[in-house]
Amino acid sequence: MRPRVQEHYEKVVVERLMKEFGYGNRLAVPRLNKIVLNAGVGEAKKAEGAKALENMGKALAAISGQKPVTTLAKKSIANFGIRRGQTLGCKVTLRGVRMYEFVERLVHVALPRVRDFRGVSPQAFDGRGTYTLGIREHGIFPEVKFEWIDKVRGMNVTFVTTARTDQEAKALLAHLGLPFRGN
Repeated sequence: MRPRVQEHYEKVVVERLMKEFGYGNRLAVPRLNKIVLNAGVGEAKKAEGAKALENMGKALAAISGQKPVTTLAKKSIANFGIRRGQTLGCKVTLRGVRMYEFVERLVHVALPRVRDFRGVSPQAFDGRGTYTLGIREHGIFPEVKFEWIDKVRGMNVTFVTTARTDQEAKALLAHLGLPFRGN
């Protein structure tokens, strides 16, 4: 069974974006390519941080439905006490059906649970159609069990689209249901 967001994209969003931006071909319409969930665990560099990293990995696995990959430091930074190759966090890359299911859960379940939520920032585009949403509490997802939360941690959700401009990417994400703050 296909997710509702994917069907909505194929039946409604493509037509709206074709009219809005004047695309001549359905394949020229921007689409969601992948979503990357990334969580840095600052305590992972300490000896007792393995448990914190394990808990965040369990939480990401429950949120995404996939096993996360650990992320390593690319270079040493003495002031932060980081060595090259040291484990610093975990990430998951979602594509296809799981990606659309995640968008549906994020928009309809997780974001409404954020206290004093007024919409997501429209300023977090990178200039090439990629949008990054910062979430301050990973506990807003109902899949995360209370015993996995040893400390309130944040995570980044990066939406990678095939859009060429931020305006096209914003229109795509807005039509998919992402609630942008006051335009």
